[in-house]
Amino acid sequence: MKIFHISAECYPIAKVGGLADVVGSLPKYQNKKGAISQVIMPFYNNSFNTKNKFLTVYASKLELGTTSFNFRILKLDKRNVGFDLFAVDIPELLFDNYVYSEDDTERFLAFQIAVLNWMLTWKEKPSILHCHDHHTGLMPFMMTQCYNYEILSNIPTVLTIHNAQYQGWFSHDKVDLIPKFNFDNVGLLDWNGSINPLAAAIKCAWRVTTVSPSYMEELKDSANGLENLLRSERAKCFGILNGIDLDVWNPETDTYIEKKYKISSVQSGRKGNKKWLCTKFNLDIEKPLFAFIGRLVGEKGADLFPELFKTVLQKNNISILLLGSGNKETEHELNKLKEQFKGSYNAFIGYDEKLSHIIYAGADFLLMPSRVEPCGLNQLYALRYGTIPIVRSIGGLKDTVIDISEENGFGICHKNTSVDDMAKAIERGNNLFNSQLQFKKIRKQIMKIDHSWDASAETYINLYKSLKS
Repeated sequence: MKIFHISAECYPIAKVGGLADVVGSLPKYQNKKGAISQVIMPFYNNSFNTKNKFLTVYASKLELGTTSFNFRILKLDKRNVGFDLFAVDIPELLFDNYVYSEDDTERFLAFQIAVLNWMLTWKEKPSILHCHDHHTGLMPFMMTQCYNYEILSNIPTVLTIHNAQYQGWFSHDKVDLIPKFNFDNVGLLDWNGSINPLAAAIKCAWRVTTVSPSYMEELKDSANGLENLLRSERAKCFGILNGIDLDVWNPETDTYIEKKYKISSVQSGRKGNKKWLCTKFNLDIEKPLFAFIGRLVGEKGADLFPELFKTVLQKNNISILLLGSGNKETEHELNKLKEQFKGSYNAFIGYDEKLSHIIYAGADFLLMPSRVEPCGLNQLYALRYGTIPIVRSIGGLKDTVIDISEENGFGICHKNTSVDDMAKAIERGNNLFNSQLQFKKIRKQIMKIDHSWDASAETYINLYKSLKS
């Protein structure tokens, strides 16, 4: 079985969020199960691409409306990422030092057209085309509706929705950018008066998946305008929980962390990493350390952090460390707290991969009070490293974290993204930390939970097989 994953991101080549982690892991695990799983993505101007050698395997031109662009298909020379990696090089559109901008319609439409044009030249077509998010959402439409690609119409397509908040909308004024098709079917592109790539993919893909079962159910009631569409297409929709790459996220082998450890040495190993964090950020190692890693945006509940942190730091003998960036006003307010709570609070505004790994390995609790969380990977990384997650019960967080009040529970869950609920959850975490016997028992328990891609990769392969039978 030959699987072709199409994505705007892929770790370690280009990463903005969890999409990159999924596309950088799932194909590896599918290959381990005997499939031929490959990835194609845009060729960006970034450090990975400049440091690695790529070979040109195809070159041609594409038409985007009345404009012609030269493009190349490049292949990573060494298969050192666990799968064959291809990249679409369109210098005028894609070779930038960023993945996303404010208007990416032409960029990602040209990317999709280039991929399909290349596929037309293949003697052996893929068994499955797996599209990820709206950046690749027009491919199922073009394969079934555009005259140029009629020969590809019998290739099964799967769409995975990583975050339905982002849909790639653009005006019908740009419909001529799409290769010619029977205009009687233009309704397949439309949703609420705009061309909507995510909606088009939901309509045209053979199957639609989301990154957790609970998120699939939640989308039927809250999908940024796509609720009715997802309800009408529910027969072909499935929620499949994401996994994590155990080769990357492994405290026994992680080269980023200060002290490696396994379950039997978790106490000394995590103490070494916590000591490094507390020394670097002027925090007290004896206090429970609560951390946040992620984007400082409303979806993550980050707009409430300034008020929340003031509230809990005044009432509890704890430390808080934050790693993230996003809304500038939130960043400013969080930086201001450093002086007020010196010795108990600190923040690194930005992103640092090494620091994120050390936080997973050294913090006592990870905060994830998300308003929207399709799956969430941070809580899975935290569990793997023995950091107890404090989460809002929504989406994938609901599917992966059981509250300590329940049988075999190991995390702390709260119902709402509110300062009051979050503060109470942090207080529960503080109480758990002060019950060291239970705290240490849970820490060892969570490190044994298997959240690898093995089971989910098998589920995806079975889904693909069902489309070929």
